Amino acid sequence: MPRGQKSKLRAREKRRQARGETQALKDAEATGAAAGESPSAACPLSGGRRAAATPSHPRGTASSTSADAALSCSDDSDEGAGSQDEGSPRSSNGAEVSFRDPLNKKVVLLVHFLLQKYQKKEPVRKADMLKLVIKKYKNHFNEILKRASEHMELAFGIDVKEVDPIRHCYALVSKLDLTVDGTMHEENVPKTGILMIVLGVIFMKGNCAPEEQVWEVLNMMGVYADRKHFIYGEPRKVITQDLVQLKYLEYRQVANSDPPRYEFLWGPRAYAETSKMRVLEFLAKVHDTVPSAFPSWYEEALKDEEERARARATARARTAAMASARSRALTSSFSHPK
Repeated sequence: MPRGQKSKLRAREKRRQARGETQALKDAEATGAAAGESPSAACPLSGGRRAAATPSHPRGTASSTSADAALSCSDDSDEGAGSQDEGSPRSSNGAEVSFRDPLNKKVVLLVHFLLQKYQKKEPVRKADMLKLVIKKYKNHFNEILKRASEHMELAFGIDVKEVDPIRHCYALVSKLDLTVDGTMHEENVPKTGILMIVLGVIFMKGNCAPEEQVWEVLNMMGVYADRKHFIYGEPRKVITQDLVQLKYLEYRQVANSDPPRYEFLWGPRAYAETSKMRVLEFLAKVHDTVPSAFPSWYEEALKDEEERARARATARARTAAMASARSRALTSSFSHPK
């Protein structure tokens, strides 16, 4: 092939890659625009009860960007797709700051990359992240991955865990112990984030939260019942229908209420696939603190962990006893043939 033609092909391929990266950035922009506000300000889940001890300073850029990944939603979020198509970042000061910072651009692209890997159930390797996303910013890999991991956790309820420190392979693990029936993955990934928030509100309201209090918290995070959200879709449908049908939430009328009022409780599948401690850890992360900073809820979560441990021990003992009985019966049948 003539040298000139090779050069044209290489140039064309570079342009194609650049367009692909730009589109990926636009697609992921909503999940990673940095607003620079503290997590506790964005997510007032404590319902007026303050933590016993909270850090006097935010953890820095990583914390603020991760909080925004989980919680940010401008009032005109349903117009986000249109503004992205025009090729300009959002008008908020935080977003402008975000896209002036090249590391934040890489964080957004890496979140997009990780979500694709999660949905396709493909392995995540450091080498691929460096080659396909990080590129010339490889010296900042740890910081970019840290920020992206916090985005994944707080916005989508997915933990990024290194499972092979030698080959640098990572696993993407939902905060829910998802079952294999295929009813809560892929297109439902964003629902995990809002589910963890609603479960947290229920837990902190005494394990039964009035609907108006749930929406009060969600509204303060920019999530409204009658407004489409760029991450969660149609919030009212998600929490009153989708997650109810999947048995993660219970949504019932308050007894003797006139006019009718409704309340939320944990559904059976939430009890099976997560725990109060895991939800409290998620909320503590949002508030940039530790679970023990919420003493009463932490104590309740510890009791729940102990009860679960006893239930697991009882189940294991029952299983062992049944196996032993079957083994004795089998041995007896062989030792006393007819």
